[in-house]
Amino acid sequence: MEEKKSIYGLTKKQLSDWFVSQNDKKFRATQVWDWLYVKRVKTFDEMTNLNKETRERLKEHFTIGSLTEEIKQESEDGTIKFLFKLSDGNLIETVLMRFSYGLSVCVTTQVGCNIGCTFCASGLLTKDRDLTSGEIVEQIMKVQHHLDEVQKDERVSHIVVMGIGEPFDNYDHTMDFLRIVNHQEGLSIGARHITVSTSGLAHKIKEFADEDMQVNLAISIHAPNDELRTRIMKINKAFPIKKLMDAVDYYLEKTNRRITFEYILLKDVNDHKEEAIQLAKLLKDKRHLSYVNLIPYNPVEEHNQYDRSEKQAILTFYETLLNQGINCGVRVEQGSDIDAACGQLRSKQMKKNA
Repeated sequence: MEEKKSIYGLTKKQLSDWFVSQNDKKFRATQVWDWLYVKRVKTFDEMTNLNKETRERLKEHFTIGSLTEEIKQESEDGTIKFLFKLSDGNLIETVLMRFSYGLSVCVTTQVGCNIGCTFCASGLLTKDRDLTSGEIVEQIMKVQHHLDEVQKDERVSHIVVMGIGEPFDNYDHTMDFLRIVNHQEGLSIGARHITVSTSGLAHKIKEFADEDMQVNLAISIHAPNDELRTRIMKINKAFPIKKLMDAVDYYLEKTNRRITFEYILLKDVNDHKEEAIQLAKLLKDKRHLSYVNLIPYNPVEEHNQYDRSEKQAILTFYETLLNQGINCGVRVEQGSDIDAACGQLRSKQMKKNA
């Protein structure tokens, strides 16, 4: 017997094609889509404008999700971190953040991560598997269901694909996820309100440029030269800065869309004025379509070789970039009173369960 798939993992077209393959009407997909993402029901039996035969067929082939909530941490600033258990027992994190412009959800794309950044809690455990598109979509739905129950009139308006894992290492499922949450007849989260972050898989950045999506791109750069970047990010061995910047040039030429460069500031490692000048030089010919997001480091117990940069070092780095004509800002921290660093809550829970 075939394993049931999460219906959240199907794009609108895939769902339409499935109904046609079942000798049913194509418009059924529109009905189901409306029930899932507009009315946001949690069972097939609630889809009352479908006949019983259709509902039974859906139950036979699909589930409506498979995540269960293990832990929910709420911060004083309104940030909520969810720890979800997958059907196979693996744990993932999802975070809801409140901003002046709306509610943003940070989703996870993999169980663990193989990128191996030396400062990151996500990579403490190597990748077990990719998440399916359904498991990524369901993170949004779980958060939206929570809002429906608590606030009634609030909705997820923004998404950042910056949780555990490397999205471009799970490319196809990530792309399906983007198409599903962006679809106008469903959650209708605007493409320009969605940001995908990559550690720098150059070939996938080019592929993403060819998708012709309006989704924003962020690149975790964290160092302006190969020696330093390889030391803190092993991905730089496979995709050194020149190869990465070639992909960036291709993306900018193809899309004419701004790229955000993420830069975590590590005390006495990559936070000197010298590195700021090198970074400015690296981005000089792209500065009209570049923005540098400076991120104060959230210390991780297992990576005790790193500390948060001093406030003065952060300010000097920021001012140096500005003086060199680079658009930049310092990220406002969310959820600092809970397990704020990506992967921290999951890692802590897995230690307890060990």
